[in-house]
Amino acid sequence: MSASPTTPSEPATRERLVAAMTDALQRRGLHGVGLSEVLQAAQAPKGVLYHHFPGGKNELAVAAIESSVAWLLQALDRLVQRPGAHPVDALRQWVSTAQQALERSGFEQGCPLATVALESTPGDLQIRAALAAGFAALRERLAALLAQAGAAPERATSLATLVVAAYEGALMQARVAGTGAPLQQTADVLLAMLAAELPPPPGA
Repeated sequence: MSASPTTPSEPATRERLVAAMTDALQRRGLHGVGLSEVLQAAQAPKGVLYHHFPGGKNELAVAAIESSVAWLLQALDRLVQRPGAHPVDALRQWVSTAQQALERSGFEQGCPLATVALESTPGDLQIRAALAAGFAALRERLAALLAQAGAAPERATSLATLVVAAYEGALMQARVAGTGAPLQQTADVLLAMLAAELPPPPGA
């Protein structure tokens, strides 16, 4: 039987659900958003939600967290792969992009990882596992980038942990203050420190 012309394809419906949940997590957090508003934003009936995510809201939230991490990593990779890009310059643009997105949203859209992490409880096993894996993936990608730029492996790991912690903390401060200043100030100090630690780029 052919699908109705008005029925969206399964991949498109799933992507809309994930996108709607990601936006909701950024604005409201896991416990502040109801399934009905996610379904309304995604223009999807409840039956479709459980078709794609049998575990319901939590399973959809895990998918949104994983999608957010993948987007962050892809954005960083694109910046790093530009001709002549230096890790410090790539990280500066990465943070600047986050600041611009926060400002465009009227300081409503924070990082879904931090927002959900702060309100998660010991019973949110799947959520916390997804968050832990997401933060670990960010640290690992950053550590690899810094090691490639000349940092010793152990030092690269420590610096990557600092970058993630500073980024998330500054983003939260900027969001509640309604100004990008905390994010900009953190980036300036952190990236100056990284620039001092890493060898200069060839030809500098």
